[in-house]
Amino acid sequence: MDPFDAGAGGILRQPKAVWATAGASVVAFMGIGLVDPILPSIAKGLDASAGQVSLLFTSYFLITALAMLVTGFVSSRIGGRKTLLLGLAFVVVFAGLAGTSDTVGQLVGYRAGWGLGNALFVSTALAVIVGAAAGGSAAAILLYESALGLGMACGPLLGALLGDASWRYPFFGTAFLMAIGFLCISVFLKEQPKPARKTSLLDPIRALGHGGLASAAVSAFFYNYTFFTVLAFTPFVLDMTPYKSGAVFFAWGVLLAVFSVLVAPRMQRRFGSLKVLGGSLVLLAADVLVLGYGNHTAAIVCTILSGAFIGVNNTVYTELALGVSDAPRPVASAGYNFVRWFAAAAAPYFAPKIEEWTDAHIPFVVAAVTAVLGAVVVVVRRRALTHEAEELEPLHATEDSVAVFAD
Repeated sequence: MDPFDAGAGGILRQPKAVWATAGASVVAFMGIGLVDPILPSIAKGLDASAGQVSLLFTSYFLITALAMLVTGFVSSRIGGRKTLLLGLAFVVVFAGLAGTSDTVGQLVGYRAGWGLGNALFVSTALAVIVGAAAGGSAAAILLYESALGLGMACGPLLGALLGDASWRYPFFGTAFLMAIGFLCISVFLKEQPKPARKTSLLDPIRALGHGGLASAAVSAFFYNYTFFTVLAFTPFVLDMTPYKSGAVFFAWGVLLAVFSVLVAPRMQRRFGSLKVLGGSLVLLAADVLVLGYGNHTAAIVCTILSGAFIGVNNTVYTELALGVSDAPRPVASAGYNFVRWFAAAAAPYFAPKIEEWTDAHIPFVVAAVTAVLGAVVVVVRRRALTHEAEELEPLHATEDSVAVFAD
């Protein structure tokens, strides 16, 4: 069945509970890139350095990484609906508080609380969507991936539109939208059955004992450093108004969505997952080098173009983490995400530091090197990664793929 089919069970014919959860998911993913176009404005408004403001990403993703050990533990005990509502409540409270910050330290702290709420919500959303969806998992997963891409694209745009008046408004806007999501899920989503087996806090760590999963996680760690150097450090290099920066990252997000949902599965079917991933990582490395050393126009073009490579990488890494593991899939994906999100916390912190120690070019050299290291891990560990990967079907084709997003 074509998941785009508007008939029964297609992506456009889903229950209100699915649309409510998907809509809240868009806003949740918007929160990742929301601060991108207003980072310079925040730095100016709070009299902070680029390194201090970049900690907004570091605190957010450090908590997200640690929360990977907790989300399965929580959701397997209180159920998906309550976990979603708990996560949304955290986001509403801490996003609203972030808008009231008087110091960068307060803002970083509130952003950490926001990260915990987002982790609880995002880690549970797809499992809930698939459980409530009509017509099987294919349309539900595609709907979730579309929500991810739309959120990543619209986050910078919303940040620019609201942030042009004040850097505080995007935080208040997110709190308001997530409050609407909270109400919609409260009304339209019924509680779903709890998992038969409760997840322990150490299960994701034990899962990393599998060589294939550990290899995918290490490679994704290096890749995520590159990804979040682009996302968190590039706005300072571009040094544009919130509107212009928001437009750049909106175009970046559109490419990310298109290549993640539409292009990556076709490339995998034609060339195989490992070849696609290795090639995309090398191209991403070349792209960030040009971004770092080119003129301003080249930097804008390469920032947008990086969204294509990031979209491909996100999809393939997710499927590899699913295909190589012999642990229960929710547990394996939690372990995988636990490792890779630490790089998302590290890059926003180290990139400005590296610039202070050297110059504005070197953070992108480091980002290019980490992308290549990710490709090297794929090549060196290809035997471990080949398990179930050579003939890996696109994510939309298997119901088991739900678990890798669910954590």
